[in-house]
Amino acid sequence: MPARVIATAGHVDHGKSTLVRALTGMEPDRLAEERRRGLTIDLGFAWTRLASGTDLAFVDVPGHERFVTTMLAGAGPVPAAMIVVAADEGWMPQSAEHLDALDALGVDRGLLVITRCDLLDPEPAQEDAREALARSSLGELPVVPVCAPRGEGLPALRTALEELVGGLPEPDPAADVRLWVDRAFTIRGAGTVVTGTLGAGTIRLGDELELGGRRVGVRGLESLGEPRAEVTGVARVAVNLRGLPKEAVGRGDALLTPGAWLTATEIDVRLRAPGSRAEPDAPVELPRQLMLHAGAAATGVRVRPLGPRHARLRLEHALPLRIGDRAVLRDPGRRAVLAGAVVLDVRPPALVRRGAAGRRADALAAPGFGTAARELARRGVARAADLVAMGVPPEQVAALRVPSAHGWLVDLGRAGVAVAALAEAVRAHDAAEPLDPGLTTEAARRAAGLPDAALLPPVLATADQDEVPLVLRDGRVRLDRAHALPAPVREALATLRRDLAGAPFAAPDADRLAELGLGTKELAALVRAGELVELARGVVLLPDGPDRAVEVLRTIGPVFTLSEARQALGTSRRVAVPLLELLGRTGRTRRPDDRHHQLR
Repeated sequence: MPARVIATAGHVDHGKSTLVRALTGMEPDRLAEERRRGLTIDLGFAWTRLASGTDLAFVDVPGHERFVTTMLAGAGPVPAAMIVVAADEGWMPQSAEHLDALDALGVDRGLLVITRCDLLDPEPAQEDAREALARSSLGELPVVPVCAPRGEGLPALRTALEELVGGLPEPDPAADVRLWVDRAFTIRGAGTVVTGTLGAGTIRLGDELELGGRRVGVRGLESLGEPRAEVTGVARVAVNLRGLPKEAVGRGDALLTPGAWLTATEIDVRLRAPGSRAEPDAPVELPRQLMLHAGAAATGVRVRPLGPRHARLRLEHALPLRIGDRAVLRDPGRRAVLAGAVVLDVRPPALVRRGAAGRRADALAAPGFGTAARELARRGVARAADLVAMGVPPEQVAALRVPSAHGWLVDLGRAGVAVAALAEAVRAHDAAEPLDPGLTTEAARRAAGLPDAALLPPVLATADQDEVPLVLRDGRVRLDRAHALPAPVREALATLRRDLAGAPFAAPDADRLAELGLGTKELAALVRAGELVELARGVVLLPDGPDRAVEVLRTIGPVFTLSEARQALGTSRRVAVPLLELLGRTGRTRRPDDRHHQLR
């Protein structure tokens, strides 16, 4: 059965709860004090089934100015609103503040309901409300006049609600779960229960979720008063949690898919003043200390302006936020919504140099925020899983064609910077240590500023070898001096490498070298370039030949004869004799007597 959730909004005592009661036949005011005073002071919930079969739940919010924080906790996760204005009072201060909050959250779907139409002509109140709405994200809304106690206008309202919820976007049932908790209580014999509006994703019985850094199990599940085996957003849901004491959870906490979310203590945002639909680029000035409302959560923030429409916010309490999330910035002292905020970065870079704030604002203003290519370009290097956790669509991350290894991704521009830095470091090292050319992979990783040495091969593959001739060979990043040799010599070297791939100690004879066009001068050039090692005049192997020989010789024992070595290496005396002499000169073997060699 399809389900939808909308919130009420409007000034205190304009009939929001009465309207919900008339539509659903349920009492949204849960507290005895609310019913006694006729004043909603906490969130209320009720639901009804529309003619189409859609279950529609209402989050009934308080309208008094003292409870705007509670109103925001209920409206924050909800995609649409029913704006309620009384015909006999018209547009009032809390009507305006509720509208500012919805505007800041970017809510753009809803209904305007004029109540108490039996007391006064609804036209003046309707015109004032429509004028205010026109300046907000809601724009021009359908209008339904009603008298809830008499039932007048309710059929038309139900029809309008059908049209409203029918046009709401379909949530992704496979999305990561983030259920903002708006109530938490204990049921004897069942344990802790939390409720909230599930915007997307699916919660199932037996699921393991995360709340406040601890794992909790879903022991029971209920939606609209009925037990469920699973609930898919958008829906009002109550979750009975295993392994969570009541005192460990409260309003504003979030029930999350484990490992799928990043908690943010510092975020970069784009700002928008309420009522600025006609001037969306208008500058926004904010005081240094404000309250941020996101989902059902509220936390103090310190504001650092970055530009006329961007700011960095430092949160007093970490929140699970993603790129594209919307929040409200409110001054509780003035009881005013000052701005809406769209999250652009949940892992922003440090601002340390003069002019960094302005440059950061320019970067944030560039198009494409939230796309995989743009977010990777901003960071240079990032884990694919972190990009997804930040809010980048996973299919975009998977489609990136960039250097990658061990889950890390490198932006192509950042790869170019890494290659240039690496080439400079290799040249400096070779100048200082000519007998030990190239950098180890760990030294190369540090020089390139990469988080994992496994990124070196794919990053080096992006380099223009004509400009930056670097190769990773024998565990070291080296300057590819062979790249500067004539093309016929490079081609002959490639063929020689293929020859030696399967028989690394079968040094080519004179005829084969002549066939390849490798004479004395060409061989000398390849030896100088570090592409070959010369054992004796005209006897050459690849640079790793001696090291590989030692590995083979270890398999026949620490002590061996020339004949045993020749057979193990699968080569001739022409190669084995100078190869063993080279191993002796370089300290890898010794001669215990005239007939034997011994590995050190």
